[in-house]
Amino acid sequence: MNSDKHLLQEFQELEDRFNIAMISNDPDQIAQFITRDWALVTPQSGPLNRDIILGIIKNGVLTHATMTKQVTRVRRYGDVAVVTGRNQNTGTYQGKFMQADEWVTDVFVRSSEGWRCSITHTTPIIESTE
Repeated sequence: MNSDKHLLQEFQELEDRFNIAMISNDPDQIAQFITRDWALVTPQSGPLNRDIILGIIKNGVLTHATMTKQVTRVRRYGDVAVVTGRNQNTGTYQGKFMQADEWVTDVFVRSSEGWRCSITHTTPIIESTE
């Protein structure tokens, strides 16, 4: 199914709630939006599993102060949805300020609990020097 206004709106609202959970820095709130086998894939670290990410958030190693995502594309394939958007966030990592501007692709799976993210892949935005 192609992107349409309804899908974009539905997943923008879901991503907005996911972002609120992320800036709460509360692993229990974040866990409500992700599957048990969720992973975060970054260019720096590759795939990191749910327990690692929730653990460093719980321990205060990683915090988020702001997080916004503008959903730009949604494709739904039955009980799977691929959501792409531009994400900007600030926070701290190991006590140092961090700021990110990146493209993010989330793959959501629908179950009896609703839509849950099963993988998040980030790609930093590199400004053109031309």
